[in-house]
Amino acid sequence: MVTTLTSREFNQDTSGAKKAASQGPVFITDRGRPAHVLLTIDDYLRLSGGHMSLAEALAQANADFDFDPPRTFDGVFKPADLD
Repeated sequence: MVTTLTSREFNQDTSGAKKAASQGPVFITDRGRPAHVLLTIDDYLRLSGGHMSLAEALAQANADFDFDPPRTFDGVFKPADLD
């Protein structure tokens, strides 16, 4: 399902636009002409044919990532062999 909103409608109901984007693309118009398209990240990745880089993901304004790498202590650090 495609939704079309004016810039004013988008500004007044951003959360509604985000909900509509979960059903399909949201076209945002300026002076009656399509100017922008709002998509879910899954739709964007599917259309772009790839995944965003780590740098792109971290550059997002509201980036919030959990990063808890596993700790390994099994011989990861060994004394240097200088002989």
